[in-house]
Amino acid sequence: MTASYPFDTVLIANRGEIALRIMRTAQALGYRTVAVYSDADAQSMHAQAADTAVHIGASSPAASYLNIPAVITAALQSGAQAIHPGYGFLAENAAFATACHEAGLVFIGPSAAAMLAMGNKAGGKQRMLDAGVPCVPGYHGKDQSDARMRDEAERIGFPVMIKAVAGGGGRGMRCVTDAGAFLEALASARSEAENAFSSSELILEKALVEPRHIEVQIFADKHGNVVHLGERDCSVQRRHQKLIEESPSPAVTPELRARMGQVAVAAAKAIEYVGAGTLEFLLDRNGHFYFMEMNTRLQVEHAVTEAITGIDLVEWQLRIASGEALPLTQSEIDARREQGGHAIEVRLCAEDPELNFLPQSGRVALWRAPPALRTDHALRDGSDVSPFYDSMLAKIVGHGKDRADALRRLARGLDDCVLLGMKSNRTFLAQCLRQKEFADGDFDTAFIDKHFPAERRTPIAADRSAQIFAAVLLARRRSRVRDTRFPEELRGWCSGDRYPQAMRFSVNGVLHDAHVCAQNNDVWEVQLADELAQVRVGTVHDTFVVLQYQAKTYRLDFVSDANAHNGACYFQFSGRDFTAQEFSYTAPQRSGSASLGGRVISPMNGRLVAVHVSQGERVQAGQLLMAIEAMKMEHSVVTTVNGTVQSVLAALGDQVAPGSVLIEIEEEK
Repeated sequence: MTASYPFDTVLIANRGEIALRIMRTAQALGYRTVAVYSDADAQSMHAQAADTAVHIGASSPAASYLNIPAVITAALQSGAQAIHPGYGFLAENAAFATACHEAGLVFIGPSAAAMLAMGNKAGGKQRMLDAGVPCVPGYHGKDQSDARMRDEAERIGFPVMIKAVAGGGGRGMRCVTDAGAFLEALASARSEAENAFSSSELILEKALVEPRHIEVQIFADKHGNVVHLGERDCSVQRRHQKLIEESPSPAVTPELRARMGQVAVAAAKAIEYVGAGTLEFLLDRNGHFYFMEMNTRLQVEHAVTEAITGIDLVEWQLRIASGEALPLTQSEIDARREQGGHAIEVRLCAEDPELNFLPQSGRVALWRAPPALRTDHALRDGSDVSPFYDSMLAKIVGHGKDRADALRRLARGLDDCVLLGMKSNRTFLAQCLRQKEFADGDFDTAFIDKHFPAERRTPIAADRSAQIFAAVLLARRRSRVRDTRFPEELRGWCSGDRYPQAMRFSVNGVLHDAHVCAQNNDVWEVQLADELAQVRVGTVHDTFVVLQYQAKTYRLDFVSDANAHNGACYFQFSGRDFTAQEFSYTAPQRSGSASLGGRVISPMNGRLVAVHVSQGERVQAGQLLMAIEAMKMEHSVVTTVNGTVQSVLAALGDQVAPGSVLIEIEEEK
């Protein structure tokens, strides 16, 4: 007799790597899968990987992935009987869970009541206090007036954390160190919370100084069974968003793990929780832990728990949603963890660490995942990275017999990972992993601020080798484009190339002048400053090239984009990513061109969510002018000059492009 399941088709109400990850398990278990996609994701991998894909709206999240009626309609029309929300978007939306239930659909997650109990940070904290769970001191009252919030902040004592009640992922969160900055931070957090979660309600918490961020994964079924799968250390963060996660935590002893696990299980039982959930705690240096919030969904970092337990957490979600009991007991899970080694995950993001982790959008010219590591992603050559969604591109997991083993594998995997064509944090992540304090396990939530402050994340000039390689790649491409008129056997040679040719080019935005000439057998001479270098081109492949220089051989991951501005060449060398462009035949800019000092330029592609100045208003350097929302984060635009606003060239709600002029200011003389 076969088991009777209440559903056989699952709609994944999400996009990108998490949609693909859920599909992988669902399809392996025999479920049909349905994807939903926006205009921006029409050619996406997740839409193409599903058995059925349904268009649900325009590119903005509000018009598509946050559009509850559109998602429900897609499920009903496609024949799906269940919906998996993934994480982000509608994953912790009680109204969405209710809408699924009312439409006769199985919501693969907790009940709406449990979401309401814990999804609201204020209500969740009160429930945890009632259940005896230690919580961070703070204020979570209904009076949200500026005066009351300021008074409560002073009562708690600075520094304080401002947090969005309905929030997550670092959005709507600000750390305030003194009373003078409180009201401005409060307004900014309210605005971001309203835009991200349609709720401007906030809470205050005492900001613990340099704690560890520890979370505990729990699972509960419909039969009253609740277990925990141990902890994950998520302390390495920027903008209150996690970058590196690992399990087990170097700071958690077996005794502390047992205590935190017991508290997490008791908290889940107190609200009759069902499904996957995560309780997040702050751990101080004295071993005291404090509840922060509960995420009523699958976590981004669930892969590290899967690695050390051998458990597919999405499979458990599907089985529990179909009415099955938990497959393992607590003692069986504990035994698996003891033998499971160590796992570390990094989040590969489209962002520029040199510009305070500013999100980036654009097109991926070349992508290659690390061959020996688990990498959850939705990338391929030519993928468009949209400004409408989160900046995370991939999750890369190193798993080993112990922490040193996992760390070594992951650091090497990041070196092997190739992402060319746009800015990413790949190199920065590798630097973090190789920082002595991280390798020693001695880190907390202030790790990046301590060891990689803004002044350490400034652009590093390309060394001479990278400059020479860039000149060769550009010159060789120029020669081969010209030679396409001739048979293959004659390409790569031209009588003119045997004489030094002047070349002006840039490497990562820095201009260089050189003379380049070709010799026989694809050998190139480059005169750059006071060095005359000779480079032999060996193996040439679509995605890499082998160069011989100074008696050494180098393999460069490489791609040329003739359609890009000034014909960019992208290559990876010595652990760093480089963009080379030729300007030999570009008309020079006229001298005396207008200064950009009084022109406020958009630093990114995003939506204008706040305009704080108007025409004729006098402004001072450092003053907040506008706020742009991109990749689910709000970014401030400030002026660098004193003067008077002459014109405001963008309106609230506009989608602005990087480099576009937003405001013109007449500078004071």
